[in-house]
Amino acid sequence: MAGSATAERGARQQESSGPPLVRRLGPRRLRVIVILLLAVLLLGAGGVWALYGSQWLRVDHVSVSGTDVLTPDEVRAAAAVPVGSPLVSVDTDAIEARLRRELPRIDQVDVVRSWPDGIGLKVTERQPVLLVRKGSNFVEVDDEGVRFATVSEAPRNVPLLELALPSSGSTAASLRRFGEDRLVREAVRAARDIPDAVARRTRALKVSSYDDISLELSDGRTVAWGSAEKGAQKGRTLSALMKASPAARHFDVSAPTAPASSGS
Repeated sequence: MAGSATAERGARQQESSGPPLVRRLGPRRLRVIVILLLAVLLLGAGGVWALYGSQWLRVDHVSVSGTDVLTPDEVRAAAAVPVGSPLVSVDTDAIEARLRRELPRIDQVDVVRSWPDGIGLKVTERQPVLLVRKGSNFVEVDDEGVRFATVSEAPRNVPLLELALPSSGSTAASLRRFGEDRLVREAVRAARDIPDAVARRTRALKVSSYDDISLELSDGRTVAWGSAEKGAQKGRTLSALMKASPAARHFDVSAPTAPASSGS
C-alpha cells in the first residue's frame, strides 16, 4: 500500500511538471505574451519601413532663412541636399560642412529636419567691419579678421583699411615683428570699439604700425587712435571729446586718460 501511494504521488507530480515558464505563467498568459512580442516586432518593422521605405517621409523641399547678401538659391545649391532621400538618413553635418566650405560669407548655419518632408537651413552671414582694396574690388573683413568675400562695390558705412607700412624705419620693424596679418587683426580690434556714430562717418582706418592706428572721417576730420589696446575706453573718450569740441578737426585718444583735440 505504501508503495502504491508513493507511485500515485509521483505520477501527480509528473503531470504537474513541465517547462518552468509554462508552470509559472500558464498557457493563456503565455499566448498573450507571444502575441504582444509579435506585435512589437511588426510595429518595429513598420516603423523602419516608414522611415526608410515610405514615400511620405522623404525630402521634398528645402527652406532657407536668414540670408541678406546671399540668395536662397545660392544656399540651396551649395548645400546640395539630397532631395528624394529618406529624411532620417540625411547627413546634416555634411550639409553644414559644404555650406561653410562653398560659401565663406556664412558665419553660422543650422541644418534641421522639418518633419515630415523638409530640411531647414538657418543662415547667419558674416558682417564686414573693414574693407581691403584689391584692384578695383574690395575684400570684406569681419570682426574676427576673416577675409570672407570680394565685392565690386564697397558696402555703405564700412571703412577702408589702409596699410601704410614703409619698407624701412621703426614702422618697418613693427611689420617684421608682428606681420601684416597681425596688424590687420589689430585694425579689426580697433574698428570694433569705434563708437557707432563715429563708425558711420569713418571713411578709412589707417595702420602705420602696431601702435599707430588712425581714423579718417568722411568730413575730413581725423582721429589718432594709437594701438588697439584699451579700445572701449578710447571709444568713450572720443565720444566725450567730440561732444566737448564739436569744431575741432583732429582728435587724439591714443592716451585715453590724456586726450587732446586741435584745429577748428
